[in-house]
Amino acid sequence: MPKILIVEDQSDLANGLEINFKKEGYRVLKAGTGESAIDIAIRENPDLVVLDVMLPGISGLDVCRELRKKSIDVPIIMLTAKADEIDRVVGLEVGADDYMTKPFSIRELQARVRAHLRRRSAQPTESLAKYRFGTVELDFEKYEATVKGAPVEMTQKEFEIMRFFIRHRGDVVTRDRLLNEVWGYDDYPTTRTVDTHILKLRKKLEQDPANPRFILSVYGEGYKFVG
Repeated sequence: MPKILIVEDQSDLANGLEINFKKEGYRVLKAGTGESAIDIAIRENPDLVVLDVMLPGISGLDVCRELRKKSIDVPIIMLTAKADEIDRVVGLEVGADDYMTKPFSIRELQARVRAHLRRRSAQPTESLAKYRFGTVELDFEKYEATVKGAPVEMTQKEFEIMRFFIRHRGDVVTRDRLLNEVWGYDDYPTTRTVDTHILKLRKKLEQDPANPRFILSVYGEGYKFVG
C-alpha cells in the first residue's frame, strides 16, 4: 500500500486530500509545516509527497530542496496558488517532479499520483553505482561527485540527468525526452529548465564549459553525452 505524505497548512484542504487518498487505498501522512514535513519524510520514507509551496516557516521550495539534499528520491508534486511560469521552473529546478496550481481537480491530482507511482515502480532495478569520465567521478549511491579529486556539489536532479545521459551514451536526446524521462512530463510548455540544468552541469563538470567535451549540443535536436 503506497504511503503519501501531504504537506499542507490549510487543514480543510489537507483533510479533504487525506479522505480522497484513503478512498484510493493509500496510507496517508500529514504535516502542516515545512519542519515537520522534513522530519516525517526522513522517519517514514513515504512513496510520494504532495507539497504546498506556501507554508509557515520553511517554504515548500526549501522543503523540496532539503529532501533532495538528504537523498530522499521519491516523486514530489508541488501545489501553489501561483500560476507564473517562473514559479514552475523554480519548483522543478529544486527537485520537484510535478506542479499543480490551486484550485485544482482532485481527480487530476489522483491521476498524476498514480502515474508517478507507476513510473517509479516500472523503473529498472539495476543500478548504476559509479561512473568515471575525464577527471569526473560520479557516485550514484552516495550522490557524491568529484572533479580532479575535489568534491563538487550536485543536486539530485543533476545526478538523474547524468544517470540518464550515461545510460544513453552516444544517443541524441531531445529536450522533450529529458523532460518526459527525468522529470516525468509527457507535455510541458517550456524546455528552458532543461537548458538551465545542462548549463549548470557543464559549469560543474566540464573543464571548458563554453566548449564542452562531454555534454554536447546537437543543433535543432537536443544533447548528446560522449563521456
